[in-house]
Amino acid sequence: MRIRIVDAFTDRPFAGNPAGVLLLDDVFPDDDWLQNVAMEVNHAETAFAHRLPEGGDADWALRWFTPVAEVAMCGHATLATAHVLHTTGAHEGPVRFATRSGVLIATPAEDGSITLDFPTAPLTPVEIPAGVAEALGAEPVAAFDTGPNVGDLLVELADEKTVLGLSPDHRALGAYSSRGIIATARAADPALGYDYVSRCFFPNVGIDEDPVTGSAHTALAPHWSPRLGRDDLTGLQASRRTGLVRTTLRGERTLLTGRAVTVIEGELRA
Repeated sequence: MRIRIVDAFTDRPFAGNPAGVLLLDDVFPDDDWLQNVAMEVNHAETAFAHRLPEGGDADWALRWFTPVAEVAMCGHATLATAHVLHTTGAHEGPVRFATRSGVLIATPAEDGSITLDFPTAPLTPVEIPAGVAEALGAEPVAAFDTGPNVGDLLVELADEKTVLGLSPDHRALGAYSSRGIIATARAADPALGYDYVSRCFFPNVGIDEDPVTGSAHTALAPHWSPRLGRDDLTGLQASRRTGLVRTTLRGERTLLTGRAVTVIEGELRA
């Protein structure tokens, strides 16, 4: 079985967020095997997909696993899977994925980018939890629950410099949501090509800091678009690898646009 490592939300190798991608010949194997493969790949997520019969609501079934757990939604591994389908000729045109978060559509463009159509996270303002400032290493100015699909606490910080300087207590951050924390701030200089910055810490699914998180941007888009007065924005996820995600807010749906690069292709023998 072929296995690929794809860097997503980047146009160059060794940047963005790497994901394992396996296109299966048939239905999903047992969950233990899927989890063991994801643990072996040891990237933030590994995606498993198989073709569905023609005539249904979706073209491929898709699941995502971190090294320790299955997740309900993953943007970068969806982008990586769509990239593999299109670059290998396994699928042409828009692809509809059946997932735990409903049918998600990935549409390729002539310039090589791919746009994902995801549900917009329902943001709910909440009181800033006691202790989160100490765990994060900075005082939030606002906090929001991101709903069940994303499963994070989104916190807005004072400025970009504060986001870039975070050095959190990862274990302590796990107490505040089912997955982790999205920390964000307005860009210091939008002329640099991005409108807001973020960093994402997901200790509850085995990821201290995620390099680039598509699902988080379904919450970041509805947070920042009303504040900045535009539906079309670009977010910089300021991890060590960094990545850019273009977001378009369309009510209950958020479009996430990015590129991907296959960096490794090999044979899975187990």
